[in-house]
Amino acid sequence: MNDDMQRQLIQDLVIESLEGLDSFDAEMLALEGSEGEAQDHLKLAFRMMHTVKGSSGCLGFETIEKVAHSGENLLSLLRDEVIPVSQPVISGLLRCSDALRDMVHCLEVGAAPETVPHSDLLQLLDSLQREALNEPVAEPTSSATNATIQAQTGWGLFEEDPLPSAPPAPAASESLPEELPAEVQNLASSDNTNENPGEDIAGKPGPNNATGAPRASESAIRVEVAQIDRLMNLVGELVLARNRILQLTGAMSDPALNGPVQRVNLITTELQASVMKTRMQTVQTVWSKFPRLVRDLSYDLGKKVVLTMEGQDTELDRTVIEAIRDPLTHIVRNSIDHGLELPAARLAANKNETGQLRLTAFHEGGQVVLEIADDGRGIDPARVSKKAIERGLISADDAARLSEREILNLIFQAGFSTAEKVTNLSGRGVGMDVVRSNVEKIGGTVEINSSVGEGTTIQIRIPLTLAIIPALLVGCGGNRFAIPQASLLELVRLDPSSTTRSIEWVDAAPVLRLRGKLLALLDLGQALGLRSQPPAEDAFVVVVEAGGRKFGLLVDSVLDTEEIVVKPLHRLLKNLGVYAGATILGDGQVALILDIAGLAKRNGMSATRKLVEAESTQGQSAVDDGARSLRLLMTRVAQNRVAFPLEEVTRIEEIPANSVERSGPREVLQYRGRIMPLVRIGDCLGELRSPHPPDLIHVVVCQLRGTQAGLIIDQIEDIFEEKVKIERFGNERCVAGSLVAGGKIADLLDLERIAEFAGFERRP
Repeated sequence: MNDDMQRQLIQDLVIESLEGLDSFDAEMLALEGSEGEAQDHLKLAFRMMHTVKGSSGCLGFETIEKVAHSGENLLSLLRDEVIPVSQPVISGLLRCSDALRDMVHCLEVGAAPETVPHSDLLQLLDSLQREALNEPVAEPTSSATNATIQAQTGWGLFEEDPLPSAPPAPAASESLPEELPAEVQNLASSDNTNENPGEDIAGKPGPNNATGAPRASESAIRVEVAQIDRLMNLVGELVLARNRILQLTGAMSDPALNGPVQRVNLITTELQASVMKTRMQTVQTVWSKFPRLVRDLSYDLGKKVVLTMEGQDTELDRTVIEAIRDPLTHIVRNSIDHGLELPAARLAANKNETGQLRLTAFHEGGQVVLEIADDGRGIDPARVSKKAIERGLISADDAARLSEREILNLIFQAGFSTAEKVTNLSGRGVGMDVVRSNVEKIGGTVEINSSVGEGTTIQIRIPLTLAIIPALLVGCGGNRFAIPQASLLELVRLDPSSTTRSIEWVDAAPVLRLRGKLLALLDLGQALGLRSQPPAEDAFVVVVEAGGRKFGLLVDSVLDTEEIVVKPLHRLLKNLGVYAGATILGDGQVALILDIAGLAKRNGMSATRKLVEAESTQGQSAVDDGARSLRLLMTRVAQNRVAFPLEEVTRIEEIPANSVERSGPREVLQYRGRIMPLVRIGDCLGELRSPHPPDLIHVVVCQLRGTQAGLIIDQIEDIFEEKVKIERFGNERCVAGSLVAGGKIADLLDLERIAEFAGFERRP
């Protein structure tokens, strides 16, 4: 056998064995908590262990085969109900799985499996059999047993010595000949796993498989991750070329080119989505490790814990999956160690003695939201504040001015811990600060909510992918920069003639009075050393948030929104701490991607924000009765000011007017690989139309009765967050009422009435 074939066979063994061992762990954990379904779990676990044994023996790795054979012997006793299922037996089998996984990892890196300690494990498995059977296990002496072992090693493709004798499995477990290789056993086992004899050993259609449908193994192939990454890089270059073509054709205004260019745009978008799909993995990839982790920790700490997982099929880019693995693991460990109480303490608090730990994943607003919630003791803000003061992380005066949410966020400070003593799980002051920093590195955010005595919920928001992200392009000091949309809250244009849109100063710190509150400002040009003079009076403020810190970036101009391809920084720039990467724009120029969290940390925005908030609490007046706080997207339709509830808005798009098509009586748009229906708000408000049809139209993307739709307006004005009072003067069509925002009157749209007016059917 040549070296290439040998390496390929070992690689296949590694992949299949690791997948099988992960499934084996899941079956063992399910077996421990099952009632009446033990045989199903045991049959599947036996298959997986037998496959690992047979595959390793086939390639001559006798140490792996020996350990798997011992585990298989113990499994056979469980399967044949010779011994009962118990916690020590399950723990022993899980230890066997861990040892096999370590041995397989040795093969992966080119080391010898024998380097993994396993003699104690073999003794443990043998003693578990002896204790369960209540009798000593005799040494194998029969020629039949030796023949069986010799037959197993005879399948080996490499030179090897016969395996030493091992304790024989009970006679009742001889449902299949031991001599058969694992592949044949998996297909031929009608007694253990195959309930449907519709396919024979060779994979050909049997009596119940007359259609000859392809097997799962024939409908999928394995592709190296490096190859997928290379394909993703090529698609990224294609996206950059597409952006350049769109920019050039937009400047040329050649009608003959519009059709082909839009077609290239659509194909590129679909290709990008398809390639990204190949990089996507489900959250289950990470969560599959947690049942075992929760079980082991709960036994070590003497606690009873039930783990519930929802949304395991939620997909993320593999790079994001790898980035969140450690933060999620740490949060789960903290929830069990710090959050959930001991059974006696829970009973004393009138709770069930078994604690609940819930993991949830779902898509929201173009991001993935991960929630880790427990029903434990919760976090006491007073205790957190006291510990932070004791550790010198904050002064007593500053702590007195913090809100409850800000106090809870202190647990993310480096060096913070409420543990009374240092253990192997907690107390070293290292952990939650690393969780936040790792999440923020991939453009995510971490929020915490807790109620004393009821429990804690930690919510992580992360982007779907790190390869191609939506961003806002801004200009500053003659350079262009990209701000990830995940960090963006709103845009504000400064107006020196307005008392509410001009820069003020608090102890030499620039601030903006935004909706009655002071917002700390950071001049991007001065922070990056691009200029020494203050910005123009009509500059822009980009309101951003990172790590719970909300502040405004002063920039010279706002250019456009664009999906950018993220390129890694050179190693000389990585340590600057203010850039997250780079991208190539449509004109071929390079723009740096800003690291908002890094900018805030480097320029002391946390301390400035606290000072500003302390000042802004003075002189606030009471709000009129009947007023409520709303976030509004202010737009114009003809001469009317029209407000959208911002929480209902998914995206805002600017598209060529000639890209609007018709499907029957309805206007539609090809949007992100789908057909999106359009609704003109002017028609909803009484056939209001602009006198001069524009070349570009603005589309506000919303959900109308479960259908993604685009609402066409004439102009985007601003975003407001104000206490407003809604006045109703009758049953206006498609309008919930009128309000005053930014000192001017606007109509608040009612999306349900718009859906009814446009004839949208209600969808689940």
